[in-house]
Amino acid sequence: MPSFAEKVASQIPSEVRMISGCHDAQTSADANITSFQLPNPAGRAGGACTAALLQVLYKNPSIASGNDNTSWVEVLRQMRDNLDQKGYEQVPQLSSSRIIDVNERMTIVNENPSGIKRAVLIGINYVGQQGELSGCHNDVRNISKYLQQVHGFRSQNMITLMDDGMHDNPTYDNIMKAFKWVVNESRAGDTVWIHYSGHGGRIQDQDGDEDDGYDETLIPLDFQRNGQIRDDDLLRYLVKPMREGVLMTCLMDCCHSGTVLDLPYRFIADGDHYQMERNSDFDMDHLIAVAKMAAVMAASMGSDMGSMGRMAQSVIQSTGLAEEIDECCVIL
Repeated sequence: MPSFAEKVASQIPSEVRMISGCHDAQTSADANITSFQLPNPAGRAGGACTAALLQVLYKNPSIASGNDNTSWVEVLRQMRDNLDQKGYEQVPQLSSSRIIDVNERMTIVNENPSGIKRAVLIGINYVGQQGELSGCHNDVRNISKYLQQVHGFRSQNMITLMDDGMHDNPTYDNIMKAFKWVVNESRAGDTVWIHYSGHGGRIQDQDGDEDDGYDETLIPLDFQRNGQIRDDDLLRYLVKPMREGVLMTCLMDCCHSGTVLDLPYRFIADGDHYQMERNSDFDMDHLIAVAKMAAVMAASMGSDMGSMGRMAQSVIQSTGLAEEIDECCVIL
């Protein structure tokens, strides 16, 4: 009989890691990122989680070359210390599709030197809407600069979505199309980086796979018209179809992001955990059901991503949602 790890590997072929800024029940925060002492930050405001991670990575530049033995534990706890020193209560955590020895060195680039590095970077300030943020565009610019200057990512292999009037808007359809692009293009040996900076939410679970009764969500620019992107959608269209041999790292700087990719293993950098553990909320039957649904719906992936997503969830009505989004993040 296959082990738990073997079952997971059969359903999630790629190696997926996610760094999130907080637990599912926690909110994230805009921050004055000049206090994090980043090199030439793109503006004063930004996400506290993104700024804390970049501060650690720039402090340990040899992580990029693979010559640094800084471990996942050290990186995440340094992030927590950086946040704590600035007065933030967020607790970073790492979740993964594979069990990781978090005391071994942190890696975010595939070891295959010929592999292509791709990125999808999403920053949503919700300009002109209730709950407008101020730092998400800066997060994307800072991460983009880090990936290109330190890790050798090339702009032609990166999709950037921002509501800044200069890039494609981070609508429901555009976000899902970007995920489809990176899934379809990536092959064994490639590296993928996904960055989301914006509002995150929680809405009532509709298929019974969440113990707390809520799905965690990403909130696109046009959420009032086309709804939120559920964790089930991210699992179905981003995590599950990514090919074997791809290394994908996701940085989710938003509220309620702890399990937004529904991955089976996690490490919480709260000082009380010392190794990665099985996520007690992970539902193997749900993962298998998602795989079956993905196979059925694969034929329609090239058409209307918004309609496809809404086949898997009811459209979230706008009534009351603006108030929810306004309260989900602490805006300083």
